[in-house]
Amino acid sequence: MNSFAVLADPVRRRMVELLSEEEAPAGRIGAVVMAEFGIGQPAVSNQLRVLREAEIVSAERQGSQRIYRIVPGALDDFAAWVDRYGRLWSQRLDALETELARGSSGGRGSARPDGGR
Repeated sequence: MNSFAVLADPVRRRMVELLSEEEAPAGRIGAVVMAEFGIGQPAVSNQLRVLREAEIVSAERQGSQRIYRIVPGALDDFAAWVDRYGRLWSQRLDALETELARGSSGGRGSARPDGGR
């Protein structure tokens, strides 16, 4: 499953958001998403497994806990896509702003059918 499909799920997005702040044990991640989404522990485990299999997060055993962290570079394809379309929208919004400024300063055309006479 690619990162777009994995991040389409709000629970998995929240887990990634939590892990973007710091690595965390499964129990801490589970407590947050169970409280916020009303899901049970088996669903939390399933969502963490999906993230591991997609290689977005990794888990390391430390004693009786599994510590999760984001895999460096795992979301590079997603970030590149967002950056590409972010620039596209930025250019379009800049062009719209220019056109609106022209309109408000009496630039091209006139709203009156008689040309403002």
